[in-house]
Amino acid sequence: MRGTSPARDRLVTPQFLIVSFACLAYFISIGMIIPVLPLFVTGPMGGSELEVGLVAGAFSVSAILLRPVAGRLGDTRGRKILVVGGGAIAAISIFGYTLAESLPAIGLLRLLNGVGEAFFFTGAATTIADIAPEARRGEAVSFFSLAVFLGIGLGPLLGETLLGAAGFSAVWVAAGLLALVAVAVAFGMPDTRAEHPPQATGFTFLHRKAVLPGSVLALIVWGFAGFSSFVPLLALDIGMPGSRFVFLTYALVIVAVRSVGARIPDKLGARRTASVSAVLSAIGLLLIAFTGNQLGLFLSAAIFGLGQSLCFPALLTLALAGAAPSERSSVIGSFTAFVDVAFGAGPLTLGVVAEFAGLRSVFWVSAVMAVVGLALLATRFREVANPTREPI
Repeated sequence: MRGTSPARDRLVTPQFLIVSFACLAYFISIGMIIPVLPLFVTGPMGGSELEVGLVAGAFSVSAILLRPVAGRLGDTRGRKILVVGGGAIAAISIFGYTLAESLPAIGLLRLLNGVGEAFFFTGAATTIADIAPEARRGEAVSFFSLAVFLGIGLGPLLGETLLGAAGFSAVWVAAGLLALVAVAVAFGMPDTRAEHPPQATGFTFLHRKAVLPGSVLALIVWGFAGFSSFVPLLALDIGMPGSRFVFLTYALVIVAVRSVGARIPDKLGARRTASVSAVLSAIGLLLIAFTGNQLGLFLSAAIFGLGQSLCFPALLTLALAGAAPSERSSVIGSFTAFVDVAFGAGPLTLGVVAEFAGLRSVFWVSAVMAVVGLALLATRFREVANPTREPI
């Protein structure tokens, strides 16, 4: 394995921190866009709630198509090139928002942003899986994903603050610059691909090991597609000036759980952890659907955050169980494509729900999807044996 640390028993290494800091900068950039984009679509662009869903979901169309391709490239060409190239593509697309004058133009830029996302995250997540001790992979993904959710938590706060102080263009420029910071940090990453790349075989779009865990993940995180796209509108509907502190609450809960409870997937078991995540996600979404005040929205967001906190580490652990090092990038690329299915189809379908059944219907429909994921977990998966624990 190229560039891996000799201290294989350690989890937090300089290599781990470099990848995590690159992801933090990148996801602050992405987080800045989350609450601002719906306001941009319904404000200056004059769009509807359905068009909010269409524009938000465009990001995921290209990501769905390219994550499996990115995974294959990561196994044959290296992980680092995915992170550096993906971050640069994302930066270009975000800067382009400053020039967009129509919804189709924003949609095209969102497609390009999705290309960058497909490459960046596949490369970063695979690097973490490569350098983590095998028995602690769930813990490693939990700690690594802190950067993702801390970024998603801080980004909306920064985005809405900049929007109020300087307007939409300031948000796009700042977000683009942060994506470039992620690229600069990523130049210090190791290249951890296997010494012997996989043999050239007939290309399959999705790696078989990722299909079932990825399907469950899509069903559980479907609700986040609705949460990120429509909570900004719900917050205004109940009299709040914005949603940035709701997103911050959600992210802080995830940061707390993944910090204190990083070993939960390895101790409790990946399938059990994902099942608990599905239940709590459904409860949080149902409470959002019925809340009528600010306190209720904050409490609901916290419960939803509890549910979302460990489903990704747990299900990625299931997907990677038994995968050869030369296949990891392909597995992760295929697995994360299912997130994009949820983030692409989620806003689109939930936008239709909002248009014809009302804004609150978005959240109880999302709760039903999480329950379907729970049923799939219960009927199609066996628990992964608990690995031997090792100290940090």
